[in-house]
Amino acid sequence: MTTKTPEVLHSDVHRDVHRDSQPRRFDVKRFLSNNGALVGLVVLCIALVIATPDFLTGQNLLNIGIQASTVAVMAFGVTFVIIAGGIDLSVGSVAALSAMVSGWFFVSAGLPGGAALAAGLIAGLLAGVINGLASAYGKLPSFIATLAMLSVARGLTLVISDGRPIATAPQVSFLGGSVGPVPVPIIVLVVTALIASFILNRTVIGRSMYAVGGNAEAARLSGLPVNRIIVTVFALAGLFAAVAGLLLAGRLDSAQPQAAAGYELDAIAAVVIGGASLAGGVGRISGTIVGALILVVIRNGLNLLNVTAFWQQVVIGLVIALAVGIDVLRRKSRSK
Repeated sequence: MTTKTPEVLHSDVHRDVHRDSQPRRFDVKRFLSNNGALVGLVVLCIALVIATPDFLTGQNLLNIGIQASTVAVMAFGVTFVIIAGGIDLSVGSVAALSAMVSGWFFVSAGLPGGAALAAGLIAGLLAGVINGLASAYGKLPSFIATLAMLSVARGLTLVISDGRPIATAPQVSFLGGSVGPVPVPIIVLVVTALIASFILNRTVIGRSMYAVGGNAEAARLSGLPVNRIIVTVFALAGLFAAVAGLLLAGRLDSAQPQAAAGYELDAIAAVVIGGASLAGGVGRISGTIVGALILVVIRNGLNLLNVTAFWQQVVIGLVIALAVGIDVLRRKSRSK
């Protein structure tokens, strides 16, 4: 074993201090990897400001916030599922079922408005628990379990409503209104984003989601209750889907049997565009918000430019394919 002389030690310390004092280079590649979706949103907004003067009006920006609220709130729950290594195709149908259950309890069962709203939230929570139990203990792939729930929840929505809209409680209709100049959906978006971020970053269950999504077997061997975590994750997804469904019902002032059809794809797309990995273990709530805004801004901009709904579907599909492709390339680069 060699002992360094004081001169050598002084030289090492001087070199370390010199290295630390050097200004760190701005890593463009890493910045784009971590904030690519945000950069894309900014570029998209600049392009639309140039393309149409109607984009940057106050009313249009409020409309974007209101439209993004439903997708983003639903996507928060999907973020949990994807981080934990699963997928949830049922959130759109669960959102519709939750709103319909709330409306039925208010109109047909005569419950007070607050209790009817709570019944809708409980319906979404129970649907999520069933998804989790089927996936964790029934050993069904989450794709199959939630695909089945997609059909069951939509069918129950049609059965309860007999295919007709149902009026909502005043407490639900309030969710579609405003508090002063601020729309309630935007307030709900901010509150749920803070709650979701707290769950993900400040709780044991949030940190466990990353562990399970990164390597479920390693998480199990380290003592984590993987099955209970999976059930909890899907339960949260169902609860957030219920909130989104009630938001949509508040905006429509009724529970519609075909409400939120296709929203599950938008929710998954928002999560992936926001930087989450479909392989699990990666994802952020802030990224999901940006992903939801990108989808809504694209649709809003295309509407302002008078692009038909058919072409809008094509554009959205290409954006989703691009986001998944970027995720694949990102995972390949990390594995090298």
